[in-house]
Amino acid sequence: MDKPNVADHYNAEAANYFQQYQRNNLRPDAEYPANYFRLQILVQRMAMLGVKSVYEVGVGEGTPLATMAGMGFRVAGCDIADEMVKATQETFKARSLSHFDISWGDVEDSNTLARQRAGGSFDAVMALGVLPHVKKDRMAIMNMSMMLRDGGHLFVEFRNKLFSLFTMNRYTKEFVLDDLLRDVDPAVKISVSAELDRRLATDLPPLRLQTGNGAAPGYDAILSKFHNPFELSELVESCGFKDIKIHWYHYHPAPPMLERDLGLAFRKAAMALEHEQSWRGYFLCSAGVLEATRK
Repeated sequence: MDKPNVADHYNAEAANYFQQYQRNNLRPDAEYPANYFRLQILVQRMAMLGVKSVYEVGVGEGTPLATMAGMGFRVAGCDIADEMVKATQETFKARSLSHFDISWGDVEDSNTLARQRAGGSFDAVMALGVLPHVKKDRMAIMNMSMMLRDGGHLFVEFRNKLFSLFTMNRYTKEFVLDDLLRDVDPAVKISVSAELDRRLATDLPPLRLQTGNGAAPGYDAILSKFHNPFELSELVESCGFKDIKIHWYHYHPAPPMLERDLGLAFRKAAMALEHEQSWRGYFLCSAGVLEATRK
């Protein structure tokens, strides 16, 4: 059975999506500012690499790309949700930036991206919150590569599947059964499944099936995949990239089910870990940004 349309979810989210990037979210009483930390990583890396032009797949409401434009970069981008395209155009207008190179586009259809390459290839391509919703990963990566110059830099955000080993909830069970034990005898998996049900909070987290006052599909109702960082790195390398790095963000100092009980202590510990970038990110971070260089 097909999943609900991804665009419908993001059209419903467009009006409030900007809040994910607000510096005010650093306050203890605000939503955890994961995307704020992600944007810090991107700004720092773009500056260090001497990037002068950026193309974004999945512009959202426009804050990351507008930030790059404010740094003096030539920018362009697309989104599969019409309301996100409009929101980005408004974000650019509010910052007195040109918004004419922001248009509708589908990363799995190179024809919809081709026009924006007419002005030349780009130093960097970024796709934030896009890969989880892509049906054909290789096609998406190759279409992003099409927008890059030789030696250009790719930045792709992904949901970290290995984080499931730390969550101790239904994601842990799914990872153990579907990935770690993928080819194991079904009888063994049945026993493991029963044991995991006894030991884990497999009723958590609750499914997000609706958004926008229930008028649109929620995040868990649409295609929203996790990616194993090792497998994703291999895929990107096979698509003609090298020098692969992963930048981790959205650290969890405890399994997510403990966040409410720990309160401010959880938040302070999480923010203290951001930018650590050690091997612990493979297990403590719910997301990462893969960086690679086109050969």
